[in-house]
Amino acid sequence: MEPTPAEQSSVDTGYESLARVMSDKPTRPAGSRPLLVMKFGGTSVADAGRIRRVAQRAVAACDAGSDVVVVASAMGKSTDQLMDLAREVSPLPNERELDMLLSTGERISCALIAMAIHDLGHVAVSLTGSQAGIVTTNEHTNAKIVEIRGHRIDEALAAGHIVLVAGFQGVSLDKNVTTLGRGGSDTTAVALAAALGADACEIYTDVDGVFTADPRIVPDARKLHFVSFEEMLEMAASGARVLMLRSVEFARNYDVPLHVRSSFNDEPGTWIGKADERMENAIISGVTHDAAQARITVGEVPDRPGSAATIFGACAELGINVDMILQTPAVNGVTDVAFTLPSGDVEKAGPVLDRIVEQVGAAMWRCDQGVGIVSLVGAGMKTHPGIAAKMFASLADDGINMQMISTSPIKISCVIPEEQVETAVRCLHAAFDLAATSELRDHGHAGTTS
Repeated sequence: MEPTPAEQSSVDTGYESLARVMSDKPTRPAGSRPLLVMKFGGTSVADAGRIRRVAQRAVAACDAGSDVVVVASAMGKSTDQLMDLAREVSPLPNERELDMLLSTGERISCALIAMAIHDLGHVAVSLTGSQAGIVTTNEHTNAKIVEIRGHRIDEALAAGHIVLVAGFQGVSLDKNVTTLGRGGSDTTAVALAAALGADACEIYTDVDGVFTADPRIVPDARKLHFVSFEEMLEMAASGARVLMLRSVEFARNYDVPLHVRSSFNDEPGTWIGKADERMENAIISGVTHDAAQARITVGEVPDRPGSAATIFGACAELGINVDMILQTPAVNGVTDVAFTLPSGDVEKAGPVLDRIVEQVGAAMWRCDQGVGIVSLVGAGMKTHPGIAAKMFASLADDGINMQMISTSPIKISCVIPEEQVETAVRCLHAAFDLAATSELRDHGHAGTTS
């Protein structure tokens, strides 16, 4: 399968470039039933009982009048177990073979759900990512979707079947099995919903929806009934674990309504969609945090054009996700450049930083792993002055010192000592009275709630 020029362009630009696919996708036949994509995470399919529960949900949605595509993750911790097994066999597993191994977990889940659906009197067909037509770039362990050839899914739906698609995987342009990296099943579900013209995409997980803060830290945190795509992007990027960033980007780019809800009850969850004027009624939608951060400082960098490009270009080549960046004013012709990155990337970044110091003529680099990030997110803050001042004053009142600050129109983030992250989350949740005001986010979204 040689890439066409358009496909090659998609490879170059990454997963954002589904525009060609979306412009070419066939419209659903007139009179078709609504199409619902349902994604179930690992905890939702962790054992036989939960798998039967997933099958019941899929059948109920079908009986309620929808065509149904189910995307499943691997059972429980099976992906971690497969990764551990691979490392027992080989300290540095070959990435192609690692993708072959890890892709099996989702296939097992789909086959078992299909069996349970058959027992409930419906016809189901399970498909691998390749069989479902999910075409990716050639990178192993972190491939990007470039095309979805959904004809086989369309044919199965037209025949009245419930379709099960293995998440987290696809087939590359050079015909190898690939996996999509962390959160890949979310990305599979949203990309399928976009390419198939689904009416909604439901993400089933072990929480009831998106909350004003982590309920494990803030017991009175409240579920938000509606969050805008832009707010969810900021939340996902700043520590919220409910949805992965790539899946939210897909949903925003192709206007796919998302419904995050619990696998373990039938209550409505949180809808994610386009913002409107009501979003500004609630200034802040939530407080997010990420304690798994490190701060890198490259010291005494010569203050000349190109130094920053060298530093961050090398990080990008390694796939390191840099968040905050701070450059101090130059003194005697040198400056310090500090940035944050996930603490799990520090070991990978070390050798590259050694090389960067030599390339740019810096004096040294150092790492502080005792930091975390706390963020305020809300569409309303861009039209309400004084949010930053109130945030900083509240943290100061609790004795929390800010080491770095970054802002966007709807987010303010601070780097603080790691041991103070939970205190900061509780402080800000109380300061902005989020436990009492979250009902302003209830838009009464009319969507699928099967």
